Amino acid sequence: MFVKDVIVENQVGLHARPATFFIQKANEFKSSIWVEKEERRVNAKSLLGVLSLGIMGGTTIRIIADGVDEEEAVDGLVYLVRSGFNE
Repeated sequence: MFVKDVIVENQVGLHARPATFFIQKANEFKSSIWVEKEERRVNAKSLLGVLSLGIMGGTTIRIIADGVDEEEAVDGLVYLVRSGFNE
């Protein structure tokens, strides 16, 4: 299991378009991946799950992966979040 915390940099947070980019990136990996906000954890490959967290800009989230490419998965998603989803 590999875990990293990251602050969502873009102002609007993980609304529909950035959440879609996040899920597409998560689906590139074989590992099981979750995103956690406060005490709630959802499947990072589920659009409805990610949107249900209501992640706003400035929020710290935790990305957790477990599997053969867990480090690559977490690092890739952290990089995407830090890039502001190219918005």
